[in-house]
Amino acid sequence: MSETSILKKRKILIVEDEADFLELLHLRFREEGFAIATATNGLDAVKKARTLLPDMILLDVMLPELDGFAVCEILRNDTATASIPIVMVTGLCGQITRCAGIESGATDFVTKPTTPDEIVSKARNMLDRRSAVPGPTPVKSVRS
Repeated sequence: MSETSILKKRKILIVEDEADFLELLHLRFREEGFAIATATNGLDAVKKARTLLPDMILLDVMLPELDGFAVCEILRNDTATASIPIVMVTGLCGQITRCAGIESGATDFVTKPTTPDEIVSKARNMLDRRSAVPGPTPVKSVRS
């Protein structure tokens, strides 16, 4: 793979403490050409998000050290990570969970049980929409 194509890879941070599901997600995203980093607890997730600045974070809610809601809130309050899309992946369901996720700053939700294919599709669509939104046009200086 060329250096250019490696630099173009989208980075995903997968935060999941269930080893089998984490491995399935990791493999599936790599098959789709994403660069993957993983974390298995909330503290590690915050550190890696700040260091790697991924294009997206898939965040389990029920985690050791810090739960996903706390991780999301910490990342939203950090200017370096505030704009990173965070998709919460949770086995908890219901209005209370969704409200807590929204209040903590989640961009979207996926409810377990789910498949890696569904999560990859959601992530790809979200990142494609995000990259399609035009940014501000740079202002060119004019010299006389």
